[in-house]
Amino acid sequence: MCNMTFEELSGDHSTERMDSVVRALEEVLSSALPQGCITVGVYEAAKSLNVDPDNVVLCLLATDEEDVKDVALQIHFTLIQAFCCENDINILRVNNTRRLAEILGGQKQGGEPMDLHCILVTNPHSSAWKDPALSKLNGFCRESRCLDQWVPVINLPER
Repeated sequence: MCNMTFEELSGDHSTERMDSVVRALEEVLSSALPQGCITVGVYEAAKSLNVDPDNVVLCLLATDEEDVKDVALQIHFTLIQAFCCENDINILRVNNTRRLAEILGGQKQGGEPMDLHCILVTNPHSSAWKDPALSKLNGFCRESRCLDQWVPVINLPER
C-alpha cells in the first residue's frame, strides 16, 4: 500500500526524506558489519543469493560514473536485480563507492580493495533482525515501487 502524498514527493520534504534514508542506510551498514551480516562483491553476492536467498534483507548495487559504461557489470546488475525481484529482496542503487568503502572499511584482510559493486545485508543467524533503520529502508523501497521506481537510487554524500 502506498501512503505517500504529493507533498512528500516534492519540495523540501523529499530532500529531508532522502537525507533520512541516507542516514538509515549508513546505520544499517554500520550495525550489520560487526555482526557479520554483510556480503561484499558481485560473485560473492551471487553465491550467497544462490545458497540462501531468504536470509537476504537488502541488496545494494553501487556504481560511480566510470562504472556506467562497464557492460559486463551492468549485465551482472540486471541478473541480480531480476533475482532479487523474484525473491522479494529490496534493492537500492547507490552512487559513491568511495563513501561505501569508508563505511565498510574499504579493504579485505589481505589489503586488497573490496568489490563494492554489490553488497548484501543478511539477517543474523541468531535472530530476526529488528532494526528501525532497516525498517525505514524497507519502507522507502516499498513506497518507491508504488511509484514504479523498482530500483531507487541513493546518492551518498561525501563526509
